Amino acid sequence: MSNQFGWNSSTAGLVQSSFFWGYALSQLPGGWLAKRFGGRKVLEIGVLTWSFATALVPLLAGFMPGLVFTRILVGIGEGVSPSAATDLIARSIPLQERSRAVAFVFGGLSVGSVAGLILAPALIQHYGWESVFYLFGLFGIAWFVGFQTMVEQEASYAEPAANSSNHQEEKSQGSSLAELDESVKDVPWRAIFKSPAVWAMIYAHFCGSWGHYTCLSWLPTYFSEALNLNLTEAAWVSILPPLASVFVTNLAAQLADKLIASGVETTTVRKFCQTVGFLAPALCMIPSAVDLGLPPWEVVGILTAGLALSSFALSGLYCTHQDISPEYASILLGITSTSGAVPGIVGVALTGYLLDTTHSWTISLFAPSIFFYLTGTIVWLVFASSKPQNFSS
Repeated sequence: MSNQFGWNSSTAGLVQSSFFWGYALSQLPGGWLAKRFGGRKVLEIGVLTWSFATALVPLLAGFMPGLVFTRILVGIGEGVSPSAATDLIARSIPLQERSRAVAFVFGGLSVGSVAGLILAPALIQHYGWESVFYLFGLFGIAWFVGFQTMVEQEASYAEPAANSSNHQEEKSQGSSLAELDESVKDVPWRAIFKSPAVWAMIYAHFCGSWGHYTCLSWLPTYFSEALNLNLTEAAWVSILPPLASVFVTNLAAQLADKLIASGVETTTVRKFCQTVGFLAPALCMIPSAVDLGLPPWEVVGILTAGLALSSFALSGLYCTHQDISPEYASILLGITSTSGAVPGIVGVALTGYLLDTTHSWTISLFAPSIFFYLTGTIVWLVFASSKPQNFSS
């Protein structure tokens, strides 16, 4: 698209960052909606929204306001989904199995990245870049239909008593719009924002997202321009970090749950996992930041290892919301994810701007990520906690 429409790095960064405008705006509302109506309903609507908006991209790509709008809409749909998934996990999964549940659900992000990066180059080569948006949008719509069918079948097999209970719950959840304002007021916002542990999660989410989103958006360009890999090689190399993350995520989750089950304090486990998730990518970015002159494939291997180990965060930060308050887990994730979406807006666009002005990958991409990984580690070790907190008291 960038080649076809003649975009420079700043414009490409703007287009990529517009997704995060919607993503940031929908995080906190998504958490509240998941608590109010249940994660299942919110997840359904979120997937349908982002899938439909994805399919619209080729139709509006030549009209910048329309393109930016579709990306914002994709961001809104995806933004409500993590809180919806967190609500489902918090309500149904015990502490000793929570790391594996979070890893299984959110590990799907890495699986999807791998699948997308494998499919996209071939689709673009044979059918044009438009085919990627049409096909992936269709996949999401198909998921929505399949999920609806599964829910209906589950309801039909439920016993009458259970159906009656579920009906009453749904009725109470959606009884009247007049109750919505009251349910917002019922959230103990002041108690939540007075907690040092919550602020540690907010900053950690910001720091982790800075490294993740800027690398997600700009590493393929780095591989192509700085390491002189061709487009096909860069696409295949971009698969390696999320592919490695699939394996690391499961190993980290197994380790975390085993440590908790053996009696290790939950806070200690979460701090250990998050520290690995921050320090590993920071250390592995240093060779690229100082330009040691390593062969391209060694650079790729080191970056892949660091970004894969960042998946330890799924057994650190991403479990802490449920640890400290299953009742308000979706709200907490909405709060921290709002902070985590800011780097997608600022960081992705700023990286493109700095790249245009300095022509330095160190200044534009690696140095800021290393800074946030290191400061995030310090804040997490000092203030993070997984001890249950009763915000309502």
